[in-house]
Amino acid sequence: MDLAIISLLALIVAIVLSCTTTINVGLLSLVFAWFIGVYLGGMDVKAIRVGFPTDLFLTLVGITLLFAQAQVNGTLERIAHYGVRGCRGNVGLIPLMFFLLALTIATVGAGNIAGAALVAPMAMVTAGRVKIPAILMTIMVAHGALAGAVSPFAPTGIIVNNLMGNLGLGGREWQTFSFNLLACAVTAISGYLIFGGWRLFRRTKIEPLEPPPESAHIETPTSFERRHWITIAVIAALVISVIFFRVDVGMGAFAGAVILILFRTSDEAAAIRAMPWNVILMVCGVTVLTSLLEKTGGMDLFSALLAKLASQKTINGVIGFVSGLVSIYSSTSGVVLPAFLPTVPKLIGNLGGGDPLAVSWSMVVAGHLVDGSPLSTIGAICVASAPVTEDRRSLFNKALYWGLSMAVVGAIICQIFFGLLW
Repeated sequence: MDLAIISLLALIVAIVLSCTTTINVGLLSLVFAWFIGVYLGGMDVKAIRVGFPTDLFLTLVGITLLFAQAQVNGTLERIAHYGVRGCRGNVGLIPLMFFLLALTIATVGAGNIAGAALVAPMAMVTAGRVKIPAILMTIMVAHGALAGAVSPFAPTGIIVNNLMGNLGLGGREWQTFSFNLLACAVTAISGYLIFGGWRLFRRTKIEPLEPPPESAHIETPTSFERRHWITIAVIAALVISVIFFRVDVGMGAFAGAVILILFRTSDEAAAIRAMPWNVILMVCGVTVLTSLLEKTGGMDLFSALLAKLASQKTINGVIGFVSGLVSIYSSTSGVVLPAFLPTVPKLIGNLGGGDPLAVSWSMVVAGHLVDGSPLSTIGAICVASAPVTEDRRSLFNKALYWGLSMAVVGAIICQIFFGLLW
């Protein structure tokens, strides 16, 4: 059997098992990648290790370590307490507040990954404290960050605009941003309401926030102490440095964590224990397997099979579906868009006509809608930030179902708007 087919089947098996068993899909994916690549593909084991997402790993470890310290020392509990009070007791407004916060941070230049990384820990802790379903908060934070992903000031926006400029489609930066923002906002709010978010608006009184089990020694949040102010200052410095000085969010978080350790603001060992290592392993292991798919041609095979179904009338929906489906397992800004956007002129030529601008926007919008999946960095950060009281495996599966469904939703949106109305 062809290696591309085998690797594609391995990924499908890993995903199915992650939804139906208790095995860590990251461990399974690592073994699949090693066996298929080395013993069936004749690759050197180093070629398999290259697929390990070092950047993603460092980002997840750095961010979760910093915010684990903020959680252990009671800072997040106090921020959540006052953040909830700022919504004047209306629980339904809290996820909307975090959506706008993630959108703002991503849009001003930090980008979607940094926006989610900086907002998700506080948002997920707040969700756990006020009994907001974790999947609802995940949807709102992830899509808030994704809504600002292609801002002309954000890294992904710069990549997209340069690629489109090379195709002669430049000068439409704010249109691209607006379409992606609109699609992410509509899907997020729709998902929020469909899955029960509307019930939260009935809760106009919030019970006193109780400390989570791992912080049982902390009293109900009242005032901020020295350790809390130092922690807040470090987090604020990280936000400012990421937005205005382009500091890498993962390495900046490591620096912040070291500062908190030096100032003895939290229990270092407790913070490390509180980090979601199982989720980090899960996401990184799956990424190694998807990297193998790219080497063996499994991704190309899958995309080619779907692309054969396209015509001039259906190209926007089909290419949106393909872009979204591949983006679930690959980097949207680092792999999918750089690989797909340059093919637009040839694709239009093979079809005998079409609107290259509409096809390009379909790739961008559909590619981002699926990134709330835990197999993508944004979704992974949200799942990893869930409090220990949350069933993270259940949340992982729910977020995965949501991400997969967005491939279909994105295709429908692109077909209707860019294929019929544009």
